[in-house]
Amino acid sequence: MNINGTPWRTIWLEADNRTVGIIDQTKLPHHFEIVRLVTADDAALAIRDMLVRGAPLIGAAAAWGVFLGLLADSSDAALEAVCAKLIQARPTAVNLRWAVERMKTVLAPLPSQERPDAARSEAAAICEEDVRVNEAIGEHGLRLIEEQYRQKGRPINVLTHCNAGWLATVDWGTALAPIFKAQQAGIPLHVWVDETRPRNQGAHLTAWELAAAGIDHHLIADNSGGHLMRQGQVDLCIVGTDRTTASGDVCNKIGTYLKALAAADNGVPFYVALPASTIDWTLDDGMAIPIEERAEEEVLFVAGLAEDGSVQRVRIAPEQTRAANPAFDVTPARLVTGLITECGICKASKKGLLGLFP
Repeated sequence: MNINGTPWRTIWLEADNRTVGIIDQTKLPHHFEIVRLVTADDAALAIRDMLVRGAPLIGAAAAWGVFLGLLADSSDAALEAVCAKLIQARPTAVNLRWAVERMKTVLAPLPSQERPDAARSEAAAICEEDVRVNEAIGEHGLRLIEEQYRQKGRPINVLTHCNAGWLATVDWGTALAPIFKAQQAGIPLHVWVDETRPRNQGAHLTAWELAAAGIDHHLIADNSGGHLMRQGQVDLCIVGTDRTTASGDVCNKIGTYLKALAAADNGVPFYVALPASTIDWTLDDGMAIPIEERAEEEVLFVAGLAEDGSVQRVRIAPEQTRAANPAFDVTPARLVTGLITECGICKASKKGLLGLFP
């Protein structure tokens, strides 16, 4: 995507063919900074501390992490160790394990001296596939926005949650890809951007992306969505997902379930955009998905731009107060209108998914 006229992806191999560049998403929206990953430990830290985040991008970063690890040591033991280290970086997003296991499947049969070059090629292939897949998701999701526009003949109001734009992928995004495609198609639209506490990915990242793309939007408090739906100010909800079960249950950023409940109560279509790599075919019940419990400091503190131009971190609760911080929730398939994938749109059910991915 373009930032100030310059095309960017979220992750790339540097010209030295030994270093991986990323956008440090913890610094957005106030500072645009590049971090360079040199070791597998760097990649694991970037995933764990959310310099990169979003299920597809986590997978891509893990693939490059395997490559970086093998530059130092390409033995069988080193391959096992680096794969285990990266898989442990974050537990919920299934793309991480998918990417690492794909890399391991390709690399394990090879002689150790061939593994670094093969890892470079496979990580690059994962990234290129991600771009193609997400653009296809955008094309399929565009049909939903076009249909709304034909029916209503006015700007379409889309509500989204967290960040599922290009910053969550290598490029294009999942939930925001249809919005970017609609803008290119000349369809007028407006986006309600959930702030997405506690890390404020909506406020920090989605709003930043939409502003950079020149798309009309308003930032809203997380609890505003239900009110807006009751007022008839939301035509469509589109969110992303970190893991979707074979039966269509959706695990996404905490707060997604509440939006799905409000959408169901108000007859607002609620769609989830995802690549096939985010489907966990080993699980049928979303309640079996491990929910990451993150540090309580994310709830107790917020960071923002002070009047003097510095970014400051402040505590918002009494010092004696503790916080719980589940990072995700599960929306049951019955509340999901449909799943937008690279192969088309289907019902959130095992039958629907198998129809697209037999």
